[in-house]
Amino acid sequence: MTLDWETVDRRARSGDQPGVARLFLEATEAERLAFTKQFEAGLRAVDPDVYWRARVDPAPGYAIAVIGAAPSAARAATLLLKRGIRDSWQQIQFDRVLQVAEARELDWLGDLGLRLAARLPTRDVWDGGDWAFTARFLRAGGTPPPVTEGVVRGWLARLIRPRRERVPPLSIRMREDPDLDVLLPGVFEIDGMGSDIFNATWGEDSALPKSAIRFHQAVAALVAEGRLERKAILTATIDRLARGDKPNALRPFVLLHDELDPAVDEIAAHALDYARLLAEGPGAVATVAQRCLRVLDDTGRLDADTLLETSFPVLLRKEKTLVKAQITWLEKVARREPERADEVFGTVSAAFGHPALDIQERAFTLVAKHLPGLAPDTVARLAEASVVLAGDLPARAAALFGTTVLTETVPELPPHTGPAPMPPPITTAAELAEEIAVLVHEESGVRWERVLAAFVALHADGGRGSLTAALSPLLDRYPGDLGEHPWNEGEALACLGAAITMAIDPARQDGVHRRLHETVRIARQEGRRGENGSRLSPLPDGVLALRVAEIAVHLNGSMMPMLVATPTHVSGSLDAAVLLDRLSRAEAEGWQPWPFDLEQALLRLPRGPVSADVTTGVAALASPAGRQFAQWLASGGLPDPISERVVQQGKLGYLGAYDWDRPVARRMLARLRPARDGGLRLERQLLTLAPPDELKYMPDDLEGAEEVVAMVLPHHREVAAAWALPEMAALADQDQQGSARLLPLLAEGTGPIGPALSAAMAYAFCAKQESDRVAAVDAFLTLTAGTEPFAGRVGEALGDLCSDSTAKLGRALPALTDAHRSGASAAVWELLAAALPPLLPTKVRGVPDLLELATQVAVTLGARTEIPGLADIAARPGASRLVQEAKRLQSTLAP
Repeated sequence: MTLDWETVDRRARSGDQPGVARLFLEATEAERLAFTKQFEAGLRAVDPDVYWRARVDPAPGYAIAVIGAAPSAARAATLLLKRGIRDSWQQIQFDRVLQVAEARELDWLGDLGLRLAARLPTRDVWDGGDWAFTARFLRAGGTPPPVTEGVVRGWLARLIRPRRERVPPLSIRMREDPDLDVLLPGVFEIDGMGSDIFNATWGEDSALPKSAIRFHQAVAALVAEGRLERKAILTATIDRLARGDKPNALRPFVLLHDELDPAVDEIAAHALDYARLLAEGPGAVATVAQRCLRVLDDTGRLDADTLLETSFPVLLRKEKTLVKAQITWLEKVARREPERADEVFGTVSAAFGHPALDIQERAFTLVAKHLPGLAPDTVARLAEASVVLAGDLPARAAALFGTTVLTETVPELPPHTGPAPMPPPITTAAELAEEIAVLVHEESGVRWERVLAAFVALHADGGRGSLTAALSPLLDRYPGDLGEHPWNEGEALACLGAAITMAIDPARQDGVHRRLHETVRIARQEGRRGENGSRLSPLPDGVLALRVAEIAVHLNGSMMPMLVATPTHVSGSLDAAVLLDRLSRAEAEGWQPWPFDLEQALLRLPRGPVSADVTTGVAALASPAGRQFAQWLASGGLPDPISERVVQQGKLGYLGAYDWDRPVARRMLARLRPARDGGLRLERQLLTLAPPDELKYMPDDLEGAEEVVAMVLPHHREVAAAWALPEMAALADQDQQGSARLLPLLAEGTGPIGPALSAAMAYAFCAKQESDRVAAVDAFLTLTAGTEPFAGRVGEALGDLCSDSTAKLGRALPALTDAHRSGASAAVWELLAAALPPLLPTKVRGVPDLLELATQVAVTLGARTEIPGLADIAARPGASRLVQEAKRLQSTLAP
């Protein structure tokens, strides 16, 4: 018979895989090869959507046809890897593939398997189905599998995530696997393989056996029965631990090591490896190494020099349990070998430099206990090492060694120079086009202000021709951003696209322009953005979009030569003298600024009185804008709104958890309301905020607009903080990231620090991501350089949030420590003094560490502040760390 594309395609689309195979089984080899070009052309012409639109997936039938028509392994691999066909590998009836291959007497199936193996994925490998398909070609061709990452990941996934519900135990499946000896070593050698084992049961159907969780047991069982060589597996395990990896990727190998339970001789063979793991390995790995080395030491087979040399870095590790065990071990060695006590306690003194006071105290107490038996030169070295002790320990060391207590120098914060001035203006159409292109990819408040100022100025200068040449390509290049669509209605970029269109084609009056005209009219007449005819955001970032819409609507009508709201500083602040110059020019040239441009300018003026020259100049203005400016200054500007704390309560779902199974029991937000009636059109909506009763899951309304929001009201930072507070809270209670970049911007501004900004700082200190905590520290340092006290309010918010674990206290400790070491010790102490009282009665993890930090800060400052509730904790019986740290702080604060 003669093969033709229509017949093959019809049978493939009907899901008739045996029928497709039969076509090639009944054909001659010459007919199959003659059909190759027609088949490839037909396959290329298939609409990719057919693979998911069709009632039956035709791809498995096409794959069988590939084996029946391909002249070589290279051509077959190219076709099988085609999108659509590759997605169906697991649905292909491989016995049909083998029938066709045997009929053709193909000798390149192994080569085909190698080519497919080279393209196996190395990420998101779930059940190893691609590997199973590839492996059948390798086995059919008698070709061993290559030990590549894609192959090993696929092989392992197939083993630990069986697709059938009833399967033999993993140890049996591994024993019977023909590729075990070739591919198992790759599990130990390729980085990240342990993560596949550790996460194997994620999302796994409960009906399936949890075999992945027993990987270490299966390997150990094969070792015990002799199927795998014990020495090779133990060496591979230790080598894997020594090379390091992410903690979850190392965990299966830690469990395997424990399962193998190496004997003393085996430990001795790897003594240097264990020593390095103890010093450098992750916590769980170091614990294993410490345990093995102690076994070796107990049998007298560990060299003392190796122990002492290894102990130096161990005594500075952050894992305090590990450090305490090492100190105890060293004391035991000193008792056992008194002739080496001087070396041992010289080594113990390395712990004097540990960041934790309780570790320092343990080492110091041990040294003090054995000091009488040590040589004078050793005592001198220990006295010298004690200079790094912190908290109350320097005084105790001075009394022990007869030295002088060194007074700790309080670091000073560098003076804050204030926000930087705005960059130079854009002066050419070409430069404007470049900035707009960047703006499309990365919006920022400063870039927006420069673009808007240049756009208006260049258009007013009669540069329509240059603007057309420079900006027209942008509309074609970024139609999804600069054009209006359902997904970006009312966004600033879409309004900018409309403004560009009006600048280069003034005769055009399309629906976008009409909608923007209506939006601007509503904002002017009703003082409203959003809902009922307005597509602009009612949030603070909607002010920018309104200003851009105003430009688009009025650009060709009033021919403004410049904007008056362009700030003079990157914080958004506008000098009153500069605004006076701009309005004086407007009056002299006979033009009036656009309404919302003028309102934004007024909202950006600094607080407080202006100079006499500005007062005199403003009084001389006679235009409507000038009179409004004068009235604004006379009334004292925008009065601070009333900001009040609001607590949202989480709502339990049907699964018994909060909000999409994220445990958010409550969230601290703020309510805003204006302090006066009337005012500017922009004023009431900006200063009115009433959070809903139910908290929002993963809020992101202001994502990426932080700088824009900060620049709307640069001298009323509490307002911006209140609007952004849901996202700031989500940094800590839902582990989002990025929103804390707003805080340093607000710190550069001015205005009272109320409940919103205080809570925002507290949440950011407890953020999951380090970058957000760093932003909180930067803001804290900037605020500390100001004159307004604020840290106590942040401490109250922090104590409240952490007292019931709404936020995690442990996350805040490194950030507060950084702030202390950077010179903000006084502010950190004010924060701690306010945060500790609500935390002391609780059992929140991290309170002892907070007390320890408080002791360090108190010693630095010589603080004597009384902490409510501290004496009660210090008076408790027992030797818990909470009680010990409370006693230490209480002693430090005593007059």
